[in-house]
This record gives sequence, structure tokens and C-alpha cells, in this order.
Amino acid sequence: MSETKAARPTAARRSRTVLVTFLGAVVRKMGNWMPIAGAVELLTQAGLDASSVRTAVFRLKQRGWLAAETRGGARGYALTPAALEALAAGDEVIWHARQPADLADGWCLVNFSVPESARAKRHQLTAHLTSLGFGNIGAAVWIAPARMLPAAGRAIGELDLTDQCAVFTGDHVGGQDLAAMVRKGWDLAEIDRRYREFLAARTAEADRLAAAAFVDGREAFVGYLSVVDDWRKLPFRDPGLPPQVLPADWSGPAAVRLFERLVAALEGRALAHAAPYWSAQPRKP
Repeated sequence: MSETKAARPTAARRSRTVLVTFLGAVVRKMGNWMPIAGAVELLTQAGLDASSVRTAVFRLKQRGWLAAETRGGARGYALTPAALEALAAGDEVIWHARQPADLADGWCLVNFSVPESARAKRHQLTAHLTSLGFGNIGAAVWIAPARMLPAAGRAIGELDLTDQCAVFTGDHVGGQDLAAMVRKGWDLAEIDRRYREFLAARTAEADRLAAAAFVDGREAFVGYLSVVDDWRKLPFRDPGLPPQVLPADWSGPAAVRLFERLVAALEGRALAHAAPYWSAQPRKP
């Protein structure tokens, strides 16, 4: 009994994360709407149970991400403007790793002084900046490539901390060695370790797909969702730093190339497999 109860939160979290991946990687490509019966069937193929999927859908509806909408006689849910905005903001983080920042573009610095009475907001801002890939280089001083300025502005504005924060963009012109500062601000070894784990776990799969004469649609869908769900967690710790400040054996570019290979091999077949479920009577596998 205790093991079952302990397992439930993990299963619930996985259902939520896979559902969000599904919304971003599949539902947006299908017109920002999903039939609930078809979505449940597809996500059970990906290893989730139907009740967990429905619970996750309900919770996202409560958060304002989904709105009930019937199309062509099929009950379903449309992505709300809030969901589309959140997914687009996630894209900015998830996909920027494909293109490392240009050192010449400079840096974004955030400094804040939040009073003790607003300690909860201070913790929220710290957590948000960390999730965006900012590094901490001093007391309440956070840094990231300059392109993260809009994301930082949104995070500060959402918490109503504009008056407690100072935000700058500019170049590193002297003082502490830039590479040393980067090593202080980010746990590069941990980020690199995660990329190497992705490479170890997925390289054989990419080679197998490249050699295959045919990829089954259901296999492609399950693989595509799994690959994107695994990958999208990685860049949230990686701000896409300029190559000049990274170790020579940095594994990020190799991991990005592998991810692109997998998406190229799987995405088309995965979406073709999913498409018939966008109807009143979804096709069974």
C-alpha cells in the first residue's frame, strides 16, 4: 500500500510533463485543439494511464491552459491564449540551445534587493531566473546572455518586483576572467553530464532509425514524444553560452545534433499517426 501511494505523485508528475510536451509538440501542430478521446488514446499508447491523463487535463484546465470546445461532433479542448504564450516562452528556452549566444551580443544582468517582508517573492524570482538559465555570480546578481532580457523582464513583471530590480545589458570589458566567472555562475559539469547522458541513451536509437527501411507510426509517435519530453528538460539549465567561454569538450552541440536527427526521423511519422485521432471516431491502432 505504501509503495503504491509513494508511486502516485511520480506518475502524476509524469502525466503532467508528458501532457505539456504533447500540447507543445503535437496539439499546436494540429490547430491548437485536441479531441479528448483521441488525446487519451494517444497518451495511453505512450505509457500513461487514462485516468492520469484526464486528471492532468483537468488540472491544466483549472490553470487556464485549456478551454472545453467541441469540433465536428468531438468533445475536446482548445489551447487558451495563456497556454500558447507559456508554450511560446518555453520554446524560447528549449530551442535556443540550437544556436549558442554570440559573445559580441553581450550579457543581461539582473540585480535585486527584495525586503524580508517579500521573501517568498524573492525565492520565486530566484527560482524563475534559475529555470531560465541565469547564473548567479554574486549576492543577488544574476547573469545570462543578452537575448534573455525579455524573459527576465517577464519574470520580474509577473512577480510585481520591477521597483526592486535593476536590469542591465552590456559587454564584459575587464576585471575577472570571463570564463572563470562563467564557471562560478553555472554548474557546467552538471549540465554537460546531462547532455552526455542524453547522448548515451539515444545515439543507438538514432542509428537504428537511420538504418530502418520503415518506421511504424505508433512506434514513431511514442518515440517522438519520449525524445522531446526528455530533451526539453535539458536546455532549462543551459543558457546557450557563447562557445568561447565553454570547455573545449563541451557536449552540448553533439547533443543538439542528435536531438535534431531524432526529430527529423520521427516527427513526420508521429504526426501522421496522430492525425486520424483528430476526429469524432479516432482510428484504433
